Amino acid sequence: MNKDDHKIDADDRTVFDVLNERKYTVDYFQREYSWKQKHIEQLVTDLTSTFLDVYTEGDSRGAVEHYSNYYLGPFVVSSKNGMKSIIDGQQRLTSLTLFLIYLNNLQKGPGGKESIEPLVFSEKYGKKSFNIQVEERKPCLEKLFLEGNYDPQTDDDESTTNMARSYSDIGEAFPEELKGKAFPYFLDWLKYNVILVEITAYSDDNAYTIFESMNDRGLNLTSTEMLKGYILSRFKEAADREKANRFWKEAIQNLHGYSKEEDQKFFQAWLRSQYADTIRQGKAGSSNEDFEKIGTQFHSWFRDNLGKIGVKADSPDEFRKLLHEEMKFYLRAYVDILEAQMEEKSGWEQVFYHCNWGIADSLGFPLMLAPLKSSDSPEMTRQKINEVARFMETFAVRRSINFRKFGASSIRYTMYSLVKELRGKDLDSLRSVLRSKLAEMPETWDGVGEFRLHGMNRQFVKFLLARITGFIEQQSGATANFSTFFVSPGAKPFEVEHIWSDKFDEHRDEFEQKHEFDNYRNRIGDLVLLPQGTNQSYGAKSYREKVQHYLKENLLVKSLHPKTYESNPNFTGMAQRLRIPFRHHETFGKADIDERQKLIRRICEVIWSWPKP
Repeated sequence: MNKDDHKIDADDRTVFDVLNERKYTVDYFQREYSWKQKHIEQLVTDLTSTFLDVYTEGDSRGAVEHYSNYYLGPFVVSSKNGMKSIIDGQQRLTSLTLFLIYLNNLQKGPGGKESIEPLVFSEKYGKKSFNIQVEERKPCLEKLFLEGNYDPQTDDDESTTNMARSYSDIGEAFPEELKGKAFPYFLDWLKYNVILVEITAYSDDNAYTIFESMNDRGLNLTSTEMLKGYILSRFKEAADREKANRFWKEAIQNLHGYSKEEDQKFFQAWLRSQYADTIRQGKAGSSNEDFEKIGTQFHSWFRDNLGKIGVKADSPDEFRKLLHEEMKFYLRAYVDILEAQMEEKSGWEQVFYHCNWGIADSLGFPLMLAPLKSSDSPEMTRQKINEVARFMETFAVRRSINFRKFGASSIRYTMYSLVKELRGKDLDSLRSVLRSKLAEMPETWDGVGEFRLHGMNRQFVKFLLARITGFIEQQSGATANFSTFFVSPGAKPFEVEHIWSDKFDEHRDEFEQKHEFDNYRNRIGDLVLLPQGTNQSYGAKSYREKVQHYLKENLLVKSLHPKTYESNPNFTGMAQRLRIPFRHHETFGKADIDERQKLIRRICEVIWSWPKP
């Protein structure tokens, strides 16, 4: 190894410098692309909020050069033979590429002319290729770039499936106020004011050494550490400081057992749920307020807003109560929610359901913590959290059934306002407020009548069918539940399958055009959940042949067969008790799908009905 192999360069790079017509490969050492909704939401929210805080309507484009910069973090590459391989940072760079594809698609309408494409792909010797080159991901990126959507295939790898979902999450998180006059200003700022540090090693050994040290040791103080320093400085007695320090260390260590960022998420959720008062207005040029500032630098917000928190800078007693009573209580509640999100357990089911289809954590956690009081018993705490989770799941399902978005950007103002409204409510008052909010929703269960599977909602369709199927099983006395069908621990995963085979010619008596047939075939009334591979073995068969196989599947599928209604009092009794109009189907045509559509609507009404006072 020569001395150049030991060389390491570190350079500040703008997003433009990093991606414009530059090629990277992803090292085999890197894990699959795995960012989830919470990561995408955090990235998009941080970038857009930082920009909106400095943007003023009426500025010239040139003024963007003097807007403040945003530091997106470091990434590590190994440079060999003129090719750069990403050793650390591919999650961030892949997400940034997806964001740029979304922004490019957003401007495809009339008047869109900003140069984004060279940041996504480039051309060499007449051949176009994406700037981050991973062969397995190419079909997904091409479809997203050209059409703005990608329907994951059964043989796609984990990265491809996650990329398709993340692209959709970006659309949910991107704020409406940036889609107008501010859009080209935001693009300029993103390209030239967002900074990354490119760390280049010229041997794999050096690159991996850097990667390990960056992941093992962090030198920059986080907001959590700066908040800790400030709070400990408020105690005059050494014994008080030591006790506070021990409590803090144990709390943060516990949170880090869930994720490295969990401490910061906790403080954001706690402070927003109990103390934040103001919200940025939903228009370009508005300044960040309490809810937004807590999301970026909560340690600074805390220090500047002691009055809202109810403590005085020179009162150790008030800080002692804040730490050992208030923070301790909300920390325990927060951890209870984290635990409930991991598995479907008795008494906490609603939190698990909502975790799998619901409002983003940046809104959901403050909402669940908002009605709590430190004097609440563990049982009262559980009930309040479950009620809010139930509301949020119902809200998300009703929006989804009606093809409406519920990403953080589209409901941010509504939900942060609700946080303030729920604070400190007793259980009856909480239920009353949540019931009234659902009654005010314009999205009703009428939407089930036209609901169907399309390219971007397969995950929700699976969630919806899993909730319905699990509910019917449990109400009929079976042990299967939502997790059986959605998570499938230790068993074959369940997949969304069509009752109709994809054979238009067999349905020409009811449809003149294939697109009409496809539309009906994708309706929720023609969809069921079956174990992976099951439908492949008889998926092309006629309905009369299929329905015989359905008899050994879950009750929602079995209900199509007449024998399900013989000597099965648990199932028939459940249907009668809940007034759910189950019946078998000898044949299965267009009218039968319409009837099953109504059946699904009734089940939804039963599952997500809100108890009357």
